[in-house]
Amino acid sequence: MELYQIILLALFFGLVVLEIIFTNFFSKHNQRPKDGVVELFGFLQLNFLVLPLVFGFGYGLTETFFPESKGLISDWGFLAIFGLLLIFDDLTQYWWHRTCHKVPVLYNLHRAHHDSEYLSIRVVYRNALLYYVLMPGLWFAGALFYLGSGWVYAVYIVIKQVVIYGAHTDLRWDKKLYEIKWMNPIMWVLERTISTPSTHWMHHGKHLNDENTHYKGNYGNLLFLWDIIFGTAKITRKYPKEVGVENLSEVSALTQLFWPIFRSPQKSKMKKVQILE
Repeated sequence: MELYQIILLALFFGLVVLEIIFTNFFSKHNQRPKDGVVELFGFLQLNFLVLPLVFGFGYGLTETFFPESKGLISDWGFLAIFGLLLIFDDLTQYWWHRTCHKVPVLYNLHRAHHDSEYLSIRVVYRNALLYYVLMPGLWFAGALFYLGSGWVYAVYIVIKQVVIYGAHTDLRWDKKLYEIKWMNPIMWVLERTISTPSTHWMHHGKHLNDENTHYKGNYGNLLFLWDIIFGTAKITRKYPKEVGVENLSEVSALTQLFWPIFRSPQKSKMKKVQILE
């Protein structure tokens, strides 16, 4: 295991400890027995199965078809390589995330992430196996590593995951900062640059008539700037009354994790499911 992976695990479980201390970590709002199963297997399947395999395939395919490109960008400056990662990993993830909300079939791969009626560090890895396998950024990240992204990738992925963890946590750290007057200019820039709890919680908002719900936007992962650029941003500095999805039928944990291999019979066809346009 690489050093950056150890750091990521330490950060993740550090937030788990903080949520245990300061929130109802083990008894979230409307929690169901299957939620813990989805979250545990989602965490394990991404970090110990999908990520090594897909990253490795991206690396291997580049080595096979473009062997002469090994180390091509290794002499580039930090900012240049970091910029490439933002484009080929974070920007492609923005569009993949957005596409999964637009296309009903693909939404089945992402529905687990919105199925819980709470947000927490626990929710970060709630997605179907294929959601991650088909995520372009993971393949590109492997290819860029072959090209020589090296230690810059390690720095980038730690920063990205810190932002993602921070956007999902139930600690709501931005709420305290908004109350500090002299922080307002800094927060104005921050909330338009990276994902924050209030902007990401709006993406998970449950009710259409809640002005702090914005499920048709706020798709950014590391950079909220993509939402600003592509017109999907909404900022209110407030949180939705509830999170979840209206009119979404119940499916099993197996369906959430392994669709389309496992499919639960649905009582209704996702009609007017709020998360889709």
